[in-house]
Amino acid sequence: MAIENQTSTNLCPVTEALKVIGGKWRIPIIWKLANGPVRYNELKRQLTGITNIMLTRSLKELEDYQLVQRKQVSEVPPHVEYSLTEQGEKLLPAFDILKEWGLDIMSR
Repeated sequence: MAIENQTSTNLCPVTEALKVIGGKWRIPIIWKLANGPVRYNELKRQLTGITNIMLTRSLKELEDYQLVQRKQVSEVPPHVEYSLTEQGEKLLPAFDILKEWGLDIMSR
């Protein structure tokens, strides 16, 4: 597979993509949201070691990049749910490939 030429502004598309999803918590958050909407507290429980500040900041950044959407649910008890946007779901095939590659590495 050939690597495509960089754009005329000399930016690498892979580097630009990693700027969006890079960081310690963004990929795990996206991966947890792959199965559908998750409430904030449930997401926090699933991400061992993340602080409230870091989870809130990471979710906000992913919202800003339009990969995650926040939905305020007014039923009793009121809560907030997070889910992937259509743009966020476009990442899932790449994550599946990375998952398979990671499993292969782990089995060596």
